[in-house]
Amino acid sequence: MKTIKLIATSAFLAVLMSGCGGTAAVLSTPVENIDTSPLKVSELTEAEKHNWGHLDLVKDTIPGMSVDKAYAEVIKNKKGQKVIVAVIDSGIDIDHEDLNDVIWTNTDEIPNNGKDDDNNGYVDDIHGWNFLGDGYDEQLEFVRILATNNTSHPNYANAKAEYDVEYQKWLGRKTQYEQIFQQIKTADEALTKHFGKTDYTKKEVSAIKTEDEGLAQAQQIANYMFSNGMESMADAKKEIGNGLESINDRLNYNLNKELKGRVTGDNPDDMSTKYYGNANVKPVKISESHGTHVAGIIAAERNNGKGANGVANNVEIMSVRTVPNGDEYDKDVALAIRYAVDNGATIINGSFGKSYSTHSDWVRDAIAYASEKDVVFVHAAGNDSKNVDTEPNYPDDNVNGKEVSNTYIRVGALAPKYGSSMVAGFSNYGKQNVDVFAPGASVYSTTPENDYQTKGGTSMAAPAVAGVAALIRSYYPNLSGAQVKQIIMDSGLAINTKVIVGGNSEDIRPFADLSKSAKMVNAYNALIMADKMSK
Repeated sequence: MKTIKLIATSAFLAVLMSGCGGTAAVLSTPVENIDTSPLKVSELTEAEKHNWGHLDLVKDTIPGMSVDKAYAEVIKNKKGQKVIVAVIDSGIDIDHEDLNDVIWTNTDEIPNNGKDDDNNGYVDDIHGWNFLGDGYDEQLEFVRILATNNTSHPNYANAKAEYDVEYQKWLGRKTQYEQIFQQIKTADEALTKHFGKTDYTKKEVSAIKTEDEGLAQAQQIANYMFSNGMESMADAKKEIGNGLESINDRLNYNLNKELKGRVTGDNPDDMSTKYYGNANVKPVKISESHGTHVAGIIAAERNNGKGANGVANNVEIMSVRTVPNGDEYDKDVALAIRYAVDNGATIINGSFGKSYSTHSDWVRDAIAYASEKDVVFVHAAGNDSKNVDTEPNYPDDNVNGKEVSNTYIRVGALAPKYGSSMVAGFSNYGKQNVDVFAPGASVYSTTPENDYQTKGGTSMAAPAVAGVAALIRSYYPNLSGAQVKQIIMDSGLAINTKVIVGGNSEDIRPFADLSKSAKMVNAYNALIMADKMSK
């Protein structure tokens, strides 16, 4: 499940509802701890906002992965091997200007001849496979459990309790956002009338001096929106409108017990049927941008003068469309992992997850299969601000703490500011079940139809790590998947600071307590360690 982005904080709601540099250092070893306490973090420039995940903590005072430094000082002009990275997600705009030259092509398949030329069971799978068919909107897994009316299901009682809470919560949010949208719309209309134009500026709004109560209220609302990052009231209406659309999707589809979303004709509870769906790996809606964004983080063409730079060069992206607007089906995920492995991917990115899993064993078996075939599986930790050592998040690679894979990496998300707020408030964590942290909040990347947007989530942190894994596999192909995981975990930066956990300012813990490695991923260090290990 992809996480819905809602920008309205409680303070934001309250206001509207009431009406109103460090010195660069050369790391002598890729596992060195860095004491960054003297660093002073400045506001990011526009260029830094678009590239912060690639910057260097010591040089730039931003908790990036030192990707640019890795290219400048380690990779230089080296020639690497092509690496196939499978993106199991919502589909990818394979014609995007920044991705079209890095899309995997199945050369054993003749395009559009209606035949399974390579005998892998999937007809015309030129750039991957689509296990959703033309489907898009789906329920959450616990809603599917309720919809069966099987009260003997082991998770039925928990699912019902969660549904009752969630449905009321999202109804409340719908009411709030509708009222906020109306407040912003009314304020914009008042300001437009006052200025006689729609393109009024922040400076002009701030300069208003009036005794008119309505205009003063419009000024207050506009100033608050500007102070929260909005460039214009049009942007504010768009942002809140998008949030309202997401809320309506949650109510109309994800939490709708009557929804019949699956269109592929197979039984998601029967693994005997495997060859369903179609070869169209692109999104079915322009709003289905998640997979394109993830792909760009990994492999958007570097330094081509276009919108974004991916972490890795020498990558071919295989699109495996599996993640709908709602919770993914375990059967689809299990088959998607196996498809990626069997068709040559050596790294898989999975930026999805859920708290209930009816057939978790199917997915876990597929993760074990990937490990047996030496494929690295990178998975997002989830965006529920919770400890996944004590609360489940699927898919996972263990049964009662016993791991089935030595190539599975679970990733938490960092925000672009060093210090107590460097862990993204939405990010899950866990000393046992989260392996590393990487840039995930406010990440700029590709979206459908040659567009670029900033999105946040552990969904964005996982592909950052998948990109580092691809760099290692490209330039040091003799290393095993297990060694790639070891390098990523051991070579990160161990941060000596306490951080706010789960967005709760009263919950402050050492950064080291939030993951198994106690580190944030660092591409520069990883390549140094890979070079040593490969010899």
